[in-house]
Amino acid sequence: MQSNYQRFLGPIFQRAQVEQRRSEITRQAAIVGGKEGLQTFLTEAVISDDQKIIVPPEFNGKDYVTFLLHIDAEIEHGLMLQYLYAAYSLGGPQVPEQPTKYREQISSWQEVILGIAKEEMGHFVSVQNVLKLLGAPLHFERQDYPWDTPFYPFPFKLEPLTLNSLAKYVYAEAPSSWLNGPDPLAKEITSLVTQDVHNPHNVGALFQVLLQLIQDPSVIGDEIFQADTYPFQAKFDEWGRGYAGGQRGNTQGGSPAGSPNVLVMPLASRDDAFNALNAIAEQGEDNTVETKDDPSHFTRFLNIYTEMKAMIAEVGTAWTPARNVAVNPYISSDVSDGSSDPSEGQTTDEERDEITNPEAQGWGHLFNLRYRMLLNFLTHSFVLEDGLNCAGDMTPRGLIINSTFGEMYNLRAIASAMVQLPLKMGTGNKYAGPPFLVPYTLALPTGELNRWRTHADLIQASAQIINDLVAATPTKNHRYLNGLLEADKKLQQIINEMLSVNA
Repeated sequence: MQSNYQRFLGPIFQRAQVEQRRSEITRQAAIVGGKEGLQTFLTEAVISDDQKIIVPPEFNGKDYVTFLLHIDAEIEHGLMLQYLYAAYSLGGPQVPEQPTKYREQISSWQEVILGIAKEEMGHFVSVQNVLKLLGAPLHFERQDYPWDTPFYPFPFKLEPLTLNSLAKYVYAEAPSSWLNGPDPLAKEITSLVTQDVHNPHNVGALFQVLLQLIQDPSVIGDEIFQADTYPFQAKFDEWGRGYAGGQRGNTQGGSPAGSPNVLVMPLASRDDAFNALNAIAEQGEDNTVETKDDPSHFTRFLNIYTEMKAMIAEVGTAWTPARNVAVNPYISSDVSDGSSDPSEGQTTDEERDEITNPEAQGWGHLFNLRYRMLLNFLTHSFVLEDGLNCAGDMTPRGLIINSTFGEMYNLRAIASAMVQLPLKMGTGNKYAGPPFLVPYTLALPTGELNRWRTHADLIQASAQIINDLVAATPTKNHRYLNGLLEADKKLQQIINEMLSVNA
């Protein structure tokens, strides 16, 4: 662990220890029973709830909350990508067409996991709203295959969906009371995860500290909360796309009623910030109040786990629900001696699969670039005010938000192509997968014109990759690639018009 994280996370460690103690007491109370066990539990619980969080040296209250929100943003970002990769891996020719129930079940799982990933995107965006409200730096980064703090549930790993990987997702999202309770399934999940991960975590302690600090006026004064940032924040009517209360994204009927339910919450006060973080905690990582209308990520992943376990027991090892896609796929750097080193933050002792198939490499480069474009568009949206600040007949904020969603659809299309391509040429039976390479920077330049020029630069770089792919890939892919080129030309034309208006 990095020493700066170790020094600055003392309060979280203490809270995690408190929660571990409370879990032990819960188990003991269940075993001992009667008034004695219950009284011990209640006494310890009161002490734990009253324990005040001390802000470490080198911080004031607002700065420390900002630090913790940055950690939370990275967790939301990392989980979202791992869930997307798992969903992309599902299906394939190895799944028999008959009986159809298997394909239908797998398609339903994919829809549920994609819905959870959409909700993680809502969490990620809502955390930026909290940071914006505090006047703090936004944070769109993520660690590259990280294991830096005890609040990443497990090391970042892009991998196909299996019972083992699914167990990690259940564990990460589970309430500590369930993990430490008597449920045999909880013991099974914990056993699977600890065989693969040395020291797994869930992030309930992080949310508990955040919620305690952000509602305390002695930590963050009322004057810190900037209601005038509201026009710059993300809002559901812009970002939700109708994903509320299960109204969209559940055509297969695999999700429980009420899901997916994307939370994008603009904020104007301390209470708004507290309620937003509490809603995020309840929907996913620290769910303690399960409701039928808004089932947690934990519940949905656990449902898939039990269904997959039953399917495997029924069909045996004849086939798997997911393609044999790459684990932590990467594209080697081009160097003169033909050797390559893992990129910064990626360790050689972890399983990693190099993409050497030239066609898959081309798609991988395009995927990485469009992933960077998505993050740049998202970053840019938080400095554009809503309303009628137009350039010609186009609202800059509307254009940026629409472009962000366009890249979400592009990433899914490119990933769908990659998981059907061999990882290597002529050897093995493993498929490629989207690399999700961390961009070298997500910092946009100063000045609105320069930000738009940055988008134009990436469109230009993308055009070269697309043209190379058109020349090297089967004609079945050309319709999508040519359509992407045409869409980029239209966006480039709008950007050029905006630049000329504002020059």
